[in-house]
Amino acid sequence: MFRGRKSKQNFRRRNAQIDTLIGSGTVLRGDVHFKDGLHIDGVVKGNVVAEGEGSMLTMSEGSRIEGEVRVHNIVLNGEVKGDVHALEHIELAPQARVTGNVYYTLIEMAMGAEVNGKLVHQNEPAAPEPDAEGGEPAADKA
Repeated sequence: MFRGRKSKQNFRRRNAQIDTLIGSGTVLRGDVHFKDGLHIDGVVKGNVVAEGEGSMLTMSEGSRIEGEVRVHNIVLNGEVKGDVHALEHIELAPQARVTGNVYYTLIEMAMGAEVNGKLVHQNEPAAPEPDAEGGEPAADKA
């Protein structure tokens, strides 16, 4: 009865297109801003930020990010030293190691995954900021 909806969400999330790959021999120093999908096998020394809805970050075993992560959907099997903001869904696989807080809406955590920080549940993604006049958000005005 409920399985159909969940399966479609998981299928869409797990089959997101990966547009960018950071290979296992690569060390990237600086912030990474991406759209759609990013897979990391190497090391990023900087923040990783997704621009656009439905973004997907996957990290393989042995990969590392030293900085803040802000992405809609995350499958983490590497190491993050910094706060992680999963705006929709995060999956912490068995080799996942997070040293920092994890902000999430939906979370899956496998046996062996490790979080050295707080798990902070967010009910909904952040609402748009009101405009300078203190009224409704600018995007909602007609």
